[in-house]
Amino acid sequence: MTSFAVAEKPGETVFSDDFENGDARWEMLDPNSWKLTTQDGNSTIEITQRGSEYKPPVRSPGHVALIRDLELGSFDITFRVRSTKDTGNHRDCCVFFNYQDDQHFYYVHLGAKPDPNSGQIMIVKEAPRLALTKNETLTPWDDQWHTVRVTRNVDSGEIVVFFDDMTTPHMKVVDKTFRKGRIGIGSFDDLNEFDDVVVRRR
Repeated sequence: MTSFAVAEKPGETVFSDDFENGDARWEMLDPNSWKLTTQDGNSTIEITQRGSEYKPPVRSPGHVALIRDLELGSFDITFRVRSTKDTGNHRDCCVFFNYQDDQHFYYVHLGAKPDPNSGQIMIVKEAPRLALTKNETLTPWDDQWHTVRVTRNVDSGEIVVFFDDMTTPHMKVVDKTFRKGRIGIGSFDDLNEFDDVVVRRR
């Protein structure tokens, strides 16, 4: 079920969605490239095409789904994701956070093979996305479901990313540029399916 509440204590769930009641809690910046899918009694949201009608003002991801009516500074998001097309080294999914507008936000790019434009924690600040990390760890995409977790602490500036292994960080960085904003999921230009999104206040 979908739920939303204002949390007063760290660790409290502020948002959860398994899409069984639809996708109304999400703002897709290009609604035509997303769809709600139900298969074998389970509902998900899915990116259906690599191209996007959403054209950001600076180079940054084209597939963005933002949670409605939720802005946080420090938080923890966990979700399941399945990559549905092998596009090579930049096969990815993205997590957006502290999103203030289309030129001010962070995002995690979980690209298959890292380079300065793939597999990094990125910042968009009135200019094309810039890597804050120098990650060299591959993201082991296949056709199966994976679990992603991103934690943000605005007081320390810490951003930590986990992929399947929830004890050893996949990558991390410290940055204090943005301290509050919206949270979302998506991709730069790849195809993904998402389920079981949970956001907690830190």
